This record gives sequence, structure tokens and C-alpha cells, in this order.
Amino acid sequence: MADERPILVFDSGVGGLSVLAEIRKILPRASFAYAADNAGYPYGTKSEAELTARIPAILGRLVERVKPRIVVIACNTASTIALAHVRSALDVPVVGTVPAVKPAALLSKSRVIGVLGTDATVRQPYVDQLVEDHGADCTVLRLGSAALVDMAEAKLRGTAPDPAAVKAEMDKLFSQPQGDQVDAVILSCTHFPLLADEIAAASADGVMLVDSGQGIARRTAYLTQDQLWPETPSGRAIFTRADPDLDRLRPALARLGLDVIEIL
Repeated sequence: MADERPILVFDSGVGGLSVLAEIRKILPRASFAYAADNAGYPYGTKSEAELTARIPAILGRLVERVKPRIVVIACNTASTIALAHVRSALDVPVVGTVPAVKPAALLSKSRVIGVLGTDATVRQPYVDQLVEDHGADCTVLRLGSAALVDMAEAKLRGTAPDPAAVKAEMDKLFSQPQGDQVDAVILSCTHFPLLADEIAAASADGVMLVDSGQGIARRTAYLTQDQLWPETPSGRAIFTRADPDLDRLRPALARLGLDVIEIL
């Protein structure tokens, strides 16, 4: 018998589509519900108290609506702040997203790495612990950039990022003490893989970009192994607010099999 339950992928905006794309590569037979809390966007500038209250409540409504087999929080900010609260509130498995400090530290030769995320993510004690556990011998430089998040959102709506604006943001990382020695940048926001080409162009030759997408996909596949899949996979995107520019996202959503747009 087929199992029609989708994989629910959640983010504040469209950044989590970078994670959904990686999961689809490993699980091509899966159905997906992609949920963006655009009414609460951006998460990176909100307080921990706001997010701790908001995210479990919204995910509770989403789980009731789509009845997923698993939830993937494709957002570093939401995961580092609210993951434990979400897991205690839901009765389905939940996969979180955390900065890829371990793989970056393994790759770095200079032992100077950058953490590029939202303001909320880069200041989290969780990131401090990841560095202590996996990169204690590294110098870790951090940059929170709301501007890059907005550029990624705009890019999926058809507006190309300004290379000078991307470079201006990246220079805030590379101009820090020892910034010229950075050889690995952790894309600690799921929006940033959507700007990988632009970020690479604004970085020195040889700087590696590292993100969590493939690791999240492997974890999702592991937790759903031996499960049945739909006869015909489907996909839908759910937003928490009916913004007038949602139609501009249809081509990007359709490329990932998300043919239907709904409002929560």
C-alpha cells in the first residue's frame, strides 16, 4: 500500500528550498509540503522569546493540516533556538538544522573559518558549543547578515542580487582580524546556498563554502528508511500570509515539484 504522507519542510521564508532540493535528490519518490512563515519573516532579527513561542505553535497547526511523516526545520535560527520546544510539542520525528562547523573544521587548512548566518544564529551559545566540540583549534569569525537573507528571497522572486552589495556584506567578514586567512565559510542560514555563486564570487580564490543541506537530507532518509512512498509524488507550498508577490515564486517552487500554493 502507498503511504501518501509528505515530508514537511519548514522555514521562515524560501531559504529552506535549498534543503528540500537536497532531500529530493535522495528521496525522489517523496511528496513534500513546504511551509514558509512569511508572516513572521525574518526570524534572524526576532528575540528568542518570540521565536520560542511562535515556531512550535505554527508547526503544530501545520502538522495537524498536512499530517507529515517527518518534519524538517530547514532554518538554522529556528533550530538553534526552538528545536527542543518543537520536539516536545509534536508527535512526529523532527530534524533540525545546525551550522556545519564540524565539516568546515575538517576541511580548513588555515584553521580560520567563517560562520555566516543571521544575527540570531551567530550569537547562539549552541554555536559556541559546536566550535568547542569540533573546531576548538580554529579561529572562528562570525557575521550576521539580514541583507543577504533578503537578497536570497528576492533572487527566487526573479530579482538578481547586486554583486557589489553581496561583496559589501562579505567584506564585513573578510575585513575582520585574520579575515584574510579564512579558507572555509559556513553558510549557517539555509537562504545562503541560494546565493552560493554570488558569495563565491565575492570571496577570495580557494575559499570553500560549506552548508548542512546534504547532511540534513541523509538524516531525513535514514529516519524514513523502509517506509512506503506515494504512487504519484505531490508537492505544495504553504505560506502564513497571502503576500501580493507570492506569484513571483511560482517558477522556483514548480522547479521543485511544488505546484500548489496555499495559505495557512
